[in-house]
Amino acid sequence: MSQKDWLQAKLKENVELSRLNTLRVSASAQFYVDVTSLDDLCDALAWAQLNEHSTLVLGGGSNLVFAGKFSGLVMRMQIAGRCWEQVDETGATLVLGAGENWHDSVLYAAGAGYRGIENLALIPGTAGAAPVQNIGAYGVELCDTLVSVTALDRESNEVVCLENADCDFAYRNSLFKRWPGRYIITAIRLRLSRQKPLQLGYQDLKEYLGDAAARDLAALTVAEAVMAVRHRKLPDPAILPNVGSFFKNPVVTREKFQGLQAEYPDVVGYPHSGTVKLAAAWLIDQSGWKGYRNARVGVHNRQALVLINHSCGTGQDVLELASDIRQSVQKRFGVELEVEPGIVGG
Repeated sequence: MSQKDWLQAKLKENVELSRLNTLRVSASAQFYVDVTSLDDLCDALAWAQLNEHSTLVLGGGSNLVFAGKFSGLVMRMQIAGRCWEQVDETGATLVLGAGENWHDSVLYAAGAGYRGIENLALIPGTAGAAPVQNIGAYGVELCDTLVSVTALDRESNEVVCLENADCDFAYRNSLFKRWPGRYIITAIRLRLSRQKPLQLGYQDLKEYLGDAAARDLAALTVAEAVMAVRHRKLPDPAILPNVGSFFKNPVVTREKFQGLQAEYPDVVGYPHSGTVKLAAAWLIDQSGWKGYRNARVGVHNRQALVLINHSCGTGQDVLELASDIRQSVQKRFGVELEVEPGIVGG
């Protein structure tokens, strides 16, 4: 398709984005296009470069705060596709297009009897966004199963295959987050197992599953347990707009943790590679924010990590609340909270 034909067929102007982000904040894109193929992506980038427009790749809109209008081209990633590769007696590799719904893909894999990502059920967003954040829950991270990522490298303008080690994964971090905008993910590959032990160490899962022996459980059963636990603790974005955990769990030195323990014996922390990962939810709760609401936005009453947009708040409203929470935690505990979702515009 020529640039002119592509422009007429695909491109839209002044598109409202409130239904395309899970916080449901009002924002607009100066230009917008649905990307369903690599050719679409290349055409969109070429048009944006020719017209000197900035670009934004939008997946499920579940990890972004729109603080204002986006002046440029929003490319909504909708490259679909699921297939199995390297299938053998022990496992298989699941290939997912970047636009595939992540939660649906988890249930698809677990339902087929494959293990490895069942603990990541009900995390909103797309498969292509999952490596950026190195999504994780209940003792499992995406990097535990990811084999490789296929992406368009905007520096070389070539499609590249990045192996797991190339992605520089860390806690809620990756190469893609450290070099924002350079790589646009088009597909991911996950190595899943039929025999890998299920990860059931978290207390919430243990309590939900009761006396059931791990050897008797299927991956789909664990995924359903994770869903039930998350439903009890986290609001559904379709009902109460949110972006999930708004802050990362801060990592501190052992000495800092010991100092906090001396003053606050109930402080929650977990060993983490020679350091200690604090529970951000505990810090926020102890600072008095859990259940807080103002006229537009607030903090969920069952999970202090979740900021909610209960009455048509703006992105700025959410960010102002987040700033107040960060200052409060810093003042009381001397700990810096880091915002997890990306911030666009404003």
